[in-house]
Amino acid sequence: MDTKLLELLVCPVTKGPLNFDRERQELLSRSARLAYPVRNGIPILLENEARTLSDEEIDQLAALRPAL
Repeated sequence: MDTKLLELLVCPVTKGPLNFDRERQELLSRSARLAYPVRNGIPILLENEARTLSDEEIDQLAALRPAL
C-alpha cells in the first residue's frame, strides 16, 4: 500500500490512525479494535466488513505504535 495514502486514511469509526498489515492485507485500527480488509489494493473501510481484533493483536499493535 502506498505510504502517502496510508498517511491520509483514518478509521471511519474513531477517526484515529491506521496501521497496515502487509501479510494479512488489512488496515488495523487500535482505537476501534477493528481490522479493515484491503482487496485488490483497495481499502474497504466499512465497519460491517471489518473483523474485530483480538486482545493479543491489540497488544502487538500497541508495541508498534504508542497510544496517542
